[in-house]
Amino acid sequence: MSAELSPLVLQNVSTPLRLSDFRLAAFDMDSTLISIECIDEIADVAGKKAEVAAITEAAMRGEITDFKESLRRRLALLKGVPATALDEVLSQRLRFNPGARELCAALKAAGIQLVLVSGGFTFFARHVAEQLGMDFMRSNELEIVDGRLTGGLRMQDWGDICDGEEKRRMMLACAQQIGATAQQCIAVGDGANDLIMMGASGLSVAYHAKPKVRAQAMVAIQDGGLDRLLTLFQ
Repeated sequence: MSAELSPLVLQNVSTPLRLSDFRLAAFDMDSTLISIECIDEIADVAGKKAEVAAITEAAMRGEITDFKESLRRRLALLKGVPATALDEVLSQRLRFNPGARELCAALKAAGIQLVLVSGGFTFFARHVAEQLGMDFMRSNELEIVDGRLTGGLRMQDWGDICDGEEKRRMMLACAQQIGATAQQCIAVGDGANDLIMMGASGLSVAYHAKPKVRAQAMVAIQDGGLDRLLTLFQ
C-alpha cells in the first residue's frame, strides 16, 4: 500500500484555478524537473562532490545570496575535468522527477507554452527540453577546450550566467512574445535563485523546495510528483 500524500500547501491562491487562466509555464531544471544537481554529479565523477555540493546546497538555501559568484566558485573546482564526465552524468545519472512528463504534457495539451530556465548547463538542458517539449530554453554553456572543462562559461548573446534575475527576465520576455501577461505565467522551482521568477508570476509553485522557497510560494508540493499540481485546476 502506498503512503498517503500530505495535502498541497496553498498560500494566497484564489480558487478555483483554471488552466485556461494561464498561457505559459516556466520551470527550473535541476532538482525540479530532474532529480539531480548536474554540477554536483559532474563533480562526483571528478572526485570533488563534497566541495561542490556544499556550495550548491548553501546557494539553494539562500545562504549564499550571489548565485553568479557561487556558480563561478563551483566551476573553478571543475577546471580540467574531462568533458566525458558530462556524457556519464547524462546517460547514467540524469532522471526525470516523478510527474514531470505528465505535467508538461498536460500543460501543452491545454495550450500552455513551456519555458526551461536553468542555472545549470545547456548540455543537459537541451536533452531535458527536447524530452519534455519545451518551447523556449535558457541555460549556461560550459566552456570546453581540448576535451576538458576550463572552469568557465561561454558568453552568449544575453550574457554568461542564467541567475535568478535572468530567469525572471526570460520568463517575462517569452510571455510578451506570445502576448501573455505575468499573471498568466506559472513558475516552478525549488531553490532560492528561483524566487525572483516565482515572485513575478501569477502562480508560483515550490517543488520539494528549500524552506525559504516553500514559505514564499503560492503552492508547495512537499511529497509526490510534479503532476500533483494538476489537482488544483478545474
